[in-house]
Amino acid sequence: MTIIRRVRRAFWGSLKGEVDEQASLKILGDRIRRARRKAGLSQEELAFHADIDRSYMGGVERGERNLSFVKLCSIARVLKKDTGSLTRGLPEGRG
Repeated sequence: MTIIRRVRRAFWGSLKGEVDEQASLKILGDRIRRARRKAGLSQEELAFHADIDRSYMGGVERGERNLSFVKLCSIARVLKKDTGSLTRGLPEGRG
């Protein structure tokens, strides 16, 4: 394989990982938003009970924040959801 092909493969492979990661965050944020609304909570209430800044919570719901597992567990606890139900079937990002 030529060096140009290797560079192209590395570039497009990393780009695909970024696209998958962004898609995963967007889907996760949408799932959290739907669960929050179903629970009858405002974004501010969810953030307060999960001990997360409200503006950060907004970024999570918009898919702009790559939250930690601990924060995801806090959100799931407040929503009375299993973390697996929020993350199941997400596109795989970089690994």
